[in-house]
Amino acid sequence: MGYFKTGAGIIVHYRPEENSCCGSCLQLASFKNKNSKTWENSGQVRDIVFFQSTSGPSDPTNVAPPPCIRYGSAVFRRLVSKLVIQFRLNEQTLWSLTKEFDLNIRPDDPITLWVNKVGPYNNPQETYNYYILPFCHPGVNPAHKWGGLGEVLGGNELIDSQIDIKFRKNVDKGTICQLELDEAKVKQFKDAIENNYWFEFFVGFVGELHPDKNSDNGKHVLYTHKNIVIKYNKDQIIHVNLTQGSPKPLEAGRVLDMTYSIKWLPTNVTFARRFDVYLDYPFFEHQIHWFSVFNSFMMVIFLTGLVSMILMRTLRNDYAKYAREDDDLETLERDVSEESGWKLVHGDVFRPPRGLVLLSAVVGTGAQLALLVLLVILLAIVGTLYVGRGAIVTTFILCYAFTSFISGYVSGGMYSRNGGKSWIKSMILSASLFPFLCFGIGFILNTIAIFYGSLAAIPFGTMVVVFVIWAFISFPLALLGTVVGRNWSGAPNNPCRVKTIPRPIPEKKWYLTPSVVSLMGGLLPFGSIFIEMYFVFTSFWNYKVYYVYGFMLLVFLILVIVTVCVTIVGTYFLLNAENYHWQWTSFFSAASTAVYVYLYSVYYYYVKTKMSGFFQTSFYFGYTLMFCLGLGILCGAVGYLGSNLFVRRIYRNIKCD
Repeated sequence: MGYFKTGAGIIVHYRPEENSCCGSCLQLASFKNKNSKTWENSGQVRDIVFFQSTSGPSDPTNVAPPPCIRYGSAVFRRLVSKLVIQFRLNEQTLWSLTKEFDLNIRPDDPITLWVNKVGPYNNPQETYNYYILPFCHPGVNPAHKWGGLGEVLGGNELIDSQIDIKFRKNVDKGTICQLELDEAKVKQFKDAIENNYWFEFFVGFVGELHPDKNSDNGKHVLYTHKNIVIKYNKDQIIHVNLTQGSPKPLEAGRVLDMTYSIKWLPTNVTFARRFDVYLDYPFFEHQIHWFSVFNSFMMVIFLTGLVSMILMRTLRNDYAKYAREDDDLETLERDVSEESGWKLVHGDVFRPPRGLVLLSAVVGTGAQLALLVLLVILLAIVGTLYVGRGAIVTTFILCYAFTSFISGYVSGGMYSRNGGKSWIKSMILSASLFPFLCFGIGFILNTIAIFYGSLAAIPFGTMVVVFVIWAFISFPLALLGTVVGRNWSGAPNNPCRVKTIPRPIPEKKWYLTPSVVSLMGGLLPFGSIFIEMYFVFTSFWNYKVYYVYGFMLLVFLILVIVTVCVTIVGTYFLLNAENYHWQWTSFFSAASTAVYVYLYSVYYYYVKTKMSGFFQTSFYFGYTLMFCLGLGILCGAVGYLGSNLFVRRIYRNIKCD
């Protein structure tokens, strides 16, 4: 099954032994076939191959749910659709049809069927050119199609299959080619079958392994006929359903006739709701998802109430005692001699931290990332970015470039307020820290992809485009922001003067040390998001389409509030222990959330996926590391900024002289 129109995606499970398909099921859509081999995390979608009308596309129309889809299947990326087939060997294929211009299709207009990539189903990033397998190759110089920036970064390379399909023209039986099998081709197909290959083009499998009672090895068969049913509404292509037949044994020396048939059927489906049937509502809107958001919301109420009650009560008493102006000398001396805690470090609490340049850079970058995430989530809610192939990635890159001013502004102002002098170093580090961290990880992963010959390798031209965006948009805006922040918000405004000689820090119990406070600070923020992390990880690594950005917005706001509250509590305990090195501690206390997310990713890898091999393992942990670095910097900046406001507030009303 597939879907016509620019860019939706469909996923379906197909059981060849029953000649039927079923939709993705609840609770990870676990799928068990007759041979009792369970496939978990099924019902998922990848970026898509698509048909294109050479005469121009249709106006929007909708998709009717195919009769074999239960619960509604997942859909992916910009109005291009795809269908994933899964079974015991999971040789899975995707395909879709699309039109990309604002013109209507006329009868007998040619429709182009594109092929894309192929790879092991359990290793989503390990993909190769479709024609790495010995299928029927198109003629000389077939048309190639590359999409936008995000699509190319996703490893998509569309090639015209040159299969003859015309709008509303039925084909009872057409020949694709005659496939002559030799030992090498048979071995390639068998390897693909045994490694659960899926591919974006045909809806079906590379083949199937039939058990043979008289042999230790199974019998490999290859499907040779594709039956395509296309539904249309007037002059719009709406929906595609594809079934396979004519399984033939894979034996060297055989010649297989690869055939197809086309049948066109009218439909009344409208475009407005075309995408809904492919979104996995039972999975993403399960009660546990709602419960997790409610639970996190209650945590926010509890934490904010606790912080307000404990800290404000304590501080109010301290203020009352500290602000007395009519005390006699004896009472004042007695109070001073009994003083302890955060008030004693008022002369050191605003001392510039060690590594001021780096702290300013990560706080500025984190502030930018916080705004960036909020902006992308809002755009996804308003503009349904999940429909477009690579749209989220493209939006993220462009929004990052245009929000770089925030990074420079925050870091520049912070650096200036703390008396920093190395301005050039500060500007360059703020503008390049996070991009270069991502570049370093990406360079290693790209080298691995090139070594494996995978489509996941980023083309040189795409690298140049990304570099140009950073060099000519992001970098100048970050420098401009640094200059503006330095001049507009860089004046020192500390409530208390910093003493010349640093105060010695007394020894305290182990649980009040900065390292313990930092490590424990990430537990509650992680607890507020870990269920959402499950849905995000399942979407990214297991082919589902994440579309519930309203949930993500709520969880993100909850994460920010919980992070601020927890970091304020940690900072208060640290200052009460007469330790005035709160700046880095507040940052790491919040940033440690990313450590727990990374540990969760290790659990997810071994328990929730069937990934294997050096290639996929490298990409999994490399991408996760990149994500956790961004999350850690974001949370750390939020924690630091919240603690900074808190510290300035509590020292504003005490007598510092």
